[in-house]
Amino acid sequence: MVLIYTEAQNGQFKKASLEAITYGHKTAQAMGTQCAAVVIGNADNPASLGQYGASEVITINNPNLGHFDSQTFASAIAQVAQSKNAQVVILPHNSSGKSLAGRLGIKLNAGVVSAANTLPTVEGGSFKVKKNVFAGKAIAEYEIKSAVKILTLSGNSVQPETGGSEATISSMDVDVPASKVTIKETKLQQGDTAPLPEAELVVSAGRGMKGPENWGIIEDLAKAIGATTACSRPVSDIGWRPHHEHVGQTGVAIKPNLYIAAGISGAIQHLAGVNSSKCIVVINKDPEAPFFKAADYGVCADLFEVVPKLTEAIKKAKA
Repeated sequence: MVLIYTEAQNGQFKKASLEAITYGHKTAQAMGTQCAAVVIGNADNPASLGQYGASEVITINNPNLGHFDSQTFASAIAQVAQSKNAQVVILPHNSSGKSLAGRLGIKLNAGVVSAANTLPTVEGGSFKVKKNVFAGKAIAEYEIKSAVKILTLSGNSVQPETGGSEATISSMDVDVPASKVTIKETKLQQGDTAPLPEAELVVSAGRGMKGPENWGIIEDLAKAIGATTACSRPVSDIGWRPHHEHVGQTGVAIKPNLYIAAGISGAIQHLAGVNSSKCIVVINKDPEAPFFKAADYGVCADLFEVVPKLTEAIKKAKA
């Protein structure tokens, strides 16, 4: 069996979880087995995960699992995996999945590959999966030889696909210790756009904006195309933008379908977090900006002239 850990926020399953279900379903088909999802806590209509390929949804409700703690959650998921004889456990490659993968690897004596971005190949008893390495400059193929395999799925590597029917629901009791973590306050990102790790369209800017008071043109462009806003590290470090918008090697690694970068030079640390984007558009008046070498499309001009014109053109096209 292939087991997928899913997350819900405000009762709704996250896009990363739906991607993981689709990925798990296709992996299960290649292995000739079934795909099941595990849901911890409250979620609206868990049976709907069957539309994405889960044949069974296992729900866990335990007072010691009231908030996310990688120690208690890993214990619960490991117990489900063992009871179902899961051969593969799949997690989203987000903050939760990354903190769970290593703990599950120890509990299940499993090999772990993080940030997988292609479907595994299952031939003659071998199990191989590919991922980007060296900041996306190369692709490595890993063979996992342990009885249980653990994968974290890189965001936007697959699109959620529907077509199945509602899954059967079962509940399971697990024995987990009380969490050692106390939550004093929770602050959630506000707005209607997708979180950066799940965003398919991203508009980002750097110090070329000259100050936070000029960010309106970036927000207008993002609103026009329905994109999430982001920024470079120097911008978040000096307080122009919130830290959750920082993308790059030391920030959020993203893989959108479209990444528009305005006024960002393209240092290697920034490129490491965005160069998996399917299409990169760079707007910069410096012809020597290294970002142009990684761009699919480049505009060498003043962003304060280009960005508003681009926004207006998009609005006219939509109208």
